[in-house]
Amino acid sequence: MALREAAERDGEAEVMQVGTRRRKMKTLRMLSAALLFLTLAVLLLACGQPPAPTAAPTAAPTAAPTQVEITDEWGIVKIAPGEPIRIGFSAGLTGAGIDVLGIDEKRGAELANADKPEVLGHKVELVVGDDMCNAEGGQTVANRFVADPTIVAVIGMMCSSACTPAAAIFEQHGYTMVSPSCTAPSLTAPGTAKKSFNRVCWNDVIQAAEAAKYVKNTLGLTKVATIHDGSPYGEQLVTEFAKNFEALGGQVIAREAVNVGDTDMRPVLTRIKSAPGGPPELIYFGGFVAEGAYIAKQRFDVGLDKAVFFGCDGTYGPAFVEAAGAAAEGAYATVANPAEAGPGMAAFLEKYQAKYGEKPPAPFHAHAYDAYMLIVSAIEKVAKTDAQGNLIIGRKALSDAIRGTKGLAGLTGTISCNEYGDCGTGTVSFYVVKNGEFVQP
Repeated sequence: MALREAAERDGEAEVMQVGTRRRKMKTLRMLSAALLFLTLAVLLLACGQPPAPTAAPTAAPTAAPTQVEITDEWGIVKIAPGEPIRIGFSAGLTGAGIDVLGIDEKRGAELANADKPEVLGHKVELVVGDDMCNAEGGQTVANRFVADPTIVAVIGMMCSSACTPAAAIFEQHGYTMVSPSCTAPSLTAPGTAKKSFNRVCWNDVIQAAEAAKYVKNTLGLTKVATIHDGSPYGEQLVTEFAKNFEALGGQVIAREAVNVGDTDMRPVLTRIKSAPGGPPELIYFGGFVAEGAYIAKQRFDVGLDKAVFFGCDGTYGPAFVEAAGAAAEGAYATVANPAEAGPGMAAFLEKYQAKYGEKPPAPFHAHAYDAYMLIVSAIEKVAKTDAQGNLIIGRKALSDAIRGTKGLAGLTGTISCNEYGDCGTGTVSFYVVKNGEFVQP
């Protein structure tokens, strides 16, 4: 019994163990199946679904560019798209013996404008004034120009008497001028020069010194009288001439003056004839055609028919010959040396005659052309464009660019400016009237 009970108990225990093992096995199979299911699910999700879109990185906002204002110490000229660049022009366009000089200069500027009518996409427009070759006219035109903020610069004035007050007005308002023909030494002398003033003609220091040497050394004359027309140009020219002539050992026996507009020169000529040491061998005149022609003619009326009439660039040209008539024969004048002209001079003279139907009647047509080209060349160097497309020209920047010009090829020769505004460096050429025409002796 006991053995049988023990055996039965052992059998029951074995059965229980087998059941337990079966339950564990079943549990493991279920866990394995669950794990396999989860693994497959993960794999399906990883392979069968596209990745969630990634948001593109957002760029940091860019600040709008700062608009830098274009400024200039003397102020600026703002020219809107489609608007012209306006350049003033002033010369003596009216008055006997003056108008021919001014019209000649105006034509030179017009031909320059025709050759270069556009700068930096803007048409160039000439604004014309008549300064009448005197102080009042120069002041009037200068005031008119500075009242117009669209005028960039000025070609002019024609005469030193007009240039002197105009230069002061332009300097006060920051405008720049380039004169074709204002030759008075004071305009570019240290102490009296204006920052506004520049010229492409010579300084009369050069003209007077060369004239004195020619009279003394080439003509061999030692005794002269001088007359000027009361203008800064005429007075300073004869003063320089007399100084140089005396330094060469010559004698100035009389120094006289007339006024612009005078027609009776006999009282002055009579005083010259009767001056101690007189009569003179030569009369040196500083002035323009009208007064010069009266002196040339009336010297015969007072017995000075043997005295040579020696003029200047203000009396050169066919207008003097016409006004003086037969008395012009043998008269001298000084002008810039044509041998120093640039390579474009011949073509320019052809255009001049084709357009105006005559040869240039006065000496400064090419200088006016060069004054125009000097200004537009400087504009091209300094002009800027703002954010709105406006052309901005700084007035002081323009002045500095003109003064800084070196080696610009011009009709009259090479243009190089110094710190005082002297840009013309030509030498002097002499002309004498023979058979009713100015020719080189």
